[in-house]
Amino acid sequence: MKNCVIIGGSNGIGAAFAKLLLEKYDKIYILDIIEPLLVDKKIEFLNFDLSKDNPVDYINIFNDVETLIITAGIGRVSKFENLSIQEIKKTIEIDFTATTEILWHFYNKLLNKQNVYCLTMGSLAGELCSPLFSVYGACKSALNKLTESINIELEKANSRNRILNVMPISFKGSSFNGEQTNISALLPFAQECLNLMFNRETSFIPDYNEICKDILQRYQTDHKKFGLSSYDYKLNRLSDKKLITIGYLSGTFDLFHIGHLNLLKNAKKQCDYLIVGIHKDASHKGKSTFISYDERKAIVESIRYVDKVVESCKEDSDAWELYHYNMLFVGSDYKGSERFQKYEEYFKEKKVKIIYFPYTLGTSSSQLREALNSVREK
Repeated sequence: MKNCVIIGGSNGIGAAFAKLLLEKYDKIYILDIIEPLLVDKKIEFLNFDLSKDNPVDYINIFNDVETLIITAGIGRVSKFENLSIQEIKKTIEIDFTATTEILWHFYNKLLNKQNVYCLTMGSLAGELCSPLFSVYGACKSALNKLTESINIELEKANSRNRILNVMPISFKGSSFNGEQTNISALLPFAQECLNLMFNRETSFIPDYNEICKDILQRYQTDHKKFGLSSYDYKLNRLSDKKLITIGYLSGTFDLFHIGHLNLLKNAKKQCDYLIVGIHKDASHKGKSTFISYDERKAIVESIRYVDKVVESCKEDSDAWELYHYNMLFVGSDYKGSERFQKYEEYFKEKKVKIIYFPYTLGTSSSQLREALNSVREK
């Protein structure tokens, strides 16, 4: 059987590649975070998040395919100061780190004598100064040079196989900028890319003579002047749509139990990156803790639903000043309280959503504390 895998093949240019390759391959694996637009008996969808999942879990698929196409990528036009650290890390992970790891797992096939094919979706932004697109451009620059270097190594190893790196400045019909995918509009471009890939070309800049040649020449002539012009051009395209949702919750987490675990699990389901603030003690509730702060922090850090553990601030609004989270998780018993009415007003202009979680029946810290106190008294 001849198989193909497309990372990010559910929509956009990836979906166009899938449509064109249906006739060539017995099976097309689409690895993506959303269900594919195309439905066909030859297509097998696997939920795969480049920023979270381990490519090793799919190693058998990479070993079983003739063609690997990686189109997944994220980015937004934004001032560097408005990108959160978490968004920067996710962009680097998806646009470069994960792609590099997948190519590494596929590399032995590229070295072999058998015919295999590979395509990555780079960007002309990686060849230019890209103000307001800084992290995305830097990742694509790294990807462009990575594939260029790997292709030299393949040639020196006497392998006929190559990686085609496609470096568009833009193309119609893509969902990259939040538009609806138009597969029909993408098919000519996708076909041109595939023809070059099967012909073992190594790089492709679409619309080179019509648009991109002049852009590259202007950049090479005066990169600073080009950068200033690029900045002004992109100003009207600034996007405030975050690429990552940051959640925050705070608690004492003394006598850790299933209720705590469910709270963290449910919070993580609603955000990409979960920050948990741990109270140094329980004095704000007029109580004492049984477990030290360092031990409670270590316990919560070990939970797979938690991305970062910090010492809690006196107020959750103070924590926002540090972490700029998008969602605040709290127990439903706080809803309507004077404190959280103030929070709701405070967070309204910051577009922070407060999620009130209902308390579930079962083990609680109060029950455990009462049990321990009764043992002490005896």
